Amino acid sequence: MPQAYARWLVPAVFQPFAVDLARRASAHAPRRVLELAAGTGVLTRELVVALPHAEVTATDLNEDMVQAGRLLVPQAAWQQTDAMHLPFDDARYDLVACQFGVMFLPDKPAAFAEARRVLTPDGTALVNTWDTLDSHDFQRALVAALVEVFPDDPPTFMGTVPHGYADVDRVVSDLEAGGMRCVAVDSVTLEGHAESVAGLAAGYCTGTPLRAEIQARGDLADTTAAVADRMVSMLGEGPVVGRMAAHVVEATPAA
Repeated sequence: MPQAYARWLVPAVFQPFAVDLARRASAHAPRRVLELAAGTGVLTRELVVALPHAEVTATDLNEDMVQAGRLLVPQAAWQQTDAMHLPFDDARYDLVACQFGVMFLPDKPAAFAEARRVLTPDGTALVNTWDTLDSHDFQRALVAALVEVFPDDPPTFMGTVPHGYADVDRVVSDLEAGGMRCVAVDSVTLEGHAESVAGLAAGYCTGTPLRAEIQARGDLADTTAAVADRMVSMLGEGPVVGRMAAHVVEATPAA
């Protein structure tokens, strides 16, 4: 999964938002940065470039992702960590960043409370979440293809998890419940550039938790090929450009 994710999805889907989030992080000039749900390090790589003098600690729950990230971005300190139970001292970090990871957290207010605990009193949390499914050209086509392939029981992962936290009011409410004060909300639409639609299909089907849903319904390779064919009919063969929308929320510890 980490290799497929890094090869096909990171450049097309996650890199543009990593550049955006790192730019926002650099405006705060933090000395110590903690990244949650870092995956293979797409945001981590941008953070160490944008903040060359900062200490960057990258964490993820998945040990395979951590191992891959450690190889790709050795400038950061990598650690397998559950964001629900951070093994760090109180007020340790000036900035906590999480790119498209908060939607995976089982108890979001509790996770935000943990982020607040490790932040300095004047620290900043930066998180982003995907907007609704219809605002993401690649992922909307993917879901439509999955419905065609599995009309009686389509996988639900993309709609319920990546796009299941698109309500900004809910995000802000969860932050406040975790002891944070929201200071800015920004909706951002960026372009994703994919070399091929087949690559996108391979990335989504084999490099994300969607993989398990597919394997529970049929053969992974056959399904990936079928999804690719249907996505090509919607998007073209490639290279392709798609619009992708997300919300960026900035918060600080409440007094």
